Amino acid sequence: MFYVRFWGVRGSIACSSPDHVKYGGNTSCVEVGAGAHRFILDAGTGIRSLSKVFREDDVRTIVLLLSHTHWDHITGLPFFRPAYDPNRRMHIFAGHLKSQGLSIQRVLDHQMTEPVFPVPLEAMKAIVECEDFDAGDSFELFSDVRVRTAPLNHPNRATGYRIEHAGKVVCYVTDTEHVPGRPDENILSLIAGADLVIYDSTYTDAEFPAHIGWGHSTWEEGVRLCRMAGAKQLAIFHHDPDHEDDTMDRVAEEAQAMWSGTVVTRQCMTIRLD
Repeated sequence: MFYVRFWGVRGSIACSSPDHVKYGGNTSCVEVGAGAHRFILDAGTGIRSLSKVFREDDVRTIVLLLSHTHWDHITGLPFFRPAYDPNRRMHIFAGHLKSQGLSIQRVLDHQMTEPVFPVPLEAMKAIVECEDFDAGDSFELFSDVRVRTAPLNHPNRATGYRIEHAGKVVCYVTDTEHVPGRPDENILSLIAGADLVIYDSTYTDAEFPAHIGWGHSTWEEGVRLCRMAGAKQLAIFHHDPDHEDDTMDRVAEEAQAMWSGTVVTRQCMTIRLD
């Protein structure tokens, strides 16, 4: 078994309107199932819905890999109910803070400190480890799950992940900004030959010039990178909150016309790699 399930696919801020129903309005959160293991990429607002499933399925060991700690990627963590259960064990990893003299525990603690939030981090009795690493490191997440990482081009830094299990590879590459005409070698190396690449596709190429310096990329750049790296499928992800359902339908149509290996992610969508 190897799959990814999308609990939040939106970027920047959660959206709730009749025009955000088809693709969903929750921010970044992806569940990964690999053999006997289930773990999480990012803790946006989508993690609240995932928490219900983890409780029902009685998932006891929980691993959270964070791309970075901008609000849209961590704001759901205080509402992840399994973290408050002392009978569970939770491990949180981040690769963008260590080189800045910061720690993931310190950042999460700040998020859950009055008057910002009334419940402190120490109330999360399941958290037994907050580990910082350097983006670019590789490690075994479990005995049969290998992780390789890479630094991404984003304000305050971010980390991309390559997850290998049972001969298959899924990559999680958000948030990152490309330089037109200069493919990011860190990303190309990370996604080489991947079966699935989840990529920051906040903008279109036409929209991108007005957002240089914002730290995001385009679905067209995702296609270019996947083709160059020999990846098999691109998952268009981190949708702009201004991109309503009609816009995303057009993106899906145009992306398929450009490369048949594309899919636009939707909330609750599952992609199987086995």
